[in-house]
Amino acid sequence: MRHRRGNRKLGRTTSHRLRLFQHLSEALFKNFWITTTLTKAKEVRPIAERLITLGKAGTPQSQRLAQEIIKDKVAYMTLFQRIGPHFAGRPGGYTRIIRIGRRPGDGAESVVLELVEREKLGQ
Repeated sequence: MRHRRGNRKLGRTTSHRLRLFQHLSEALFKNFWITTTLTKAKEVRPIAERLITLGKAGTPQSQRLAQEIIKDKVAYMTLFQRIGPHFAGRPGGYTRIIRIGRRPGDGAESVVLELVEREKLGQ
């Protein structure tokens, strides 16, 4: 039985699933929003919020912990130079999920996962 098991497997192996979450997080930090399915967004949201909290701290230890997940240099620098300082005064809730309807091909629920106040971050 799967009682109290938190993570969805998404039909992928563990390494594939973790790499998917890594790439979705990197895309979120580079573009400040991504379009994906609802289940993927719900799974990547806690990972992205944890990384933003590390970006807020800005300590060498938090940078090392973030480098374990974020491999893209542009996304890493954006996290620590723009996103972290921007959310310094915010205690949490850095992302939001906006439903945009169903995908035409397979009917999956599509959503936009975006950073809160992304308009201020864009410029």
